[in-house]
Amino acid sequence: MAETLQSLADLKGSPVEAAEAPRHVQKLDKQGRAYATGKRKDAVARVWIKPGSGKITVNERALEVYFARPVLRMILQQPFGIASRIGQYDVVVTVAGGGLSGQAGAVRHGLSKALTYFEPELRGVLKKAGFLTRDSRTVERKKYGRKKARRSFQFSKR
Repeated sequence: MAETLQSLADLKGSPVEAAEAPRHVQKLDKQGRAYATGKRKDAVARVWIKPGSGKITVNERALEVYFARPVLRMILQQPFGIASRIGQYDVVVTVAGGGLSGQAGAVRHGLSKALTYFEPELRGVLKKAGFLTRDSRTVERKKYGRKKARRSFQFSKR
């Protein structure tokens, strides 16, 4: 057991092991792909990335077909843009639950995590942009005695 220290002066001379920062290593499956799960609202996205020509498939459909709105496609391209990796990875996504906006956020979250698993040095850039943080905001539940979560029935004095 370690010796007992009586004062702060004793601490200065004692051999203390410095805690190392956690090292992030590359996590790949047998096919050479990185896998990650992304979540947003009620949507859950399973994302696989591998080096390729930049083809993105969502639920076995092309990106432009599944996410027809340009804003949603722009949300998906953000992690690649920040990491300067546009067109370098093939992406296969399976997404379920929620609406299109929540699904796009879930895919972005999963894509960012998968990029960090494939290239651990990108973690700092993506974390600073806030793409690795799971947005935990969800819809508030409806309460009894109320019309919606907070909306009350109209009050009438008579």
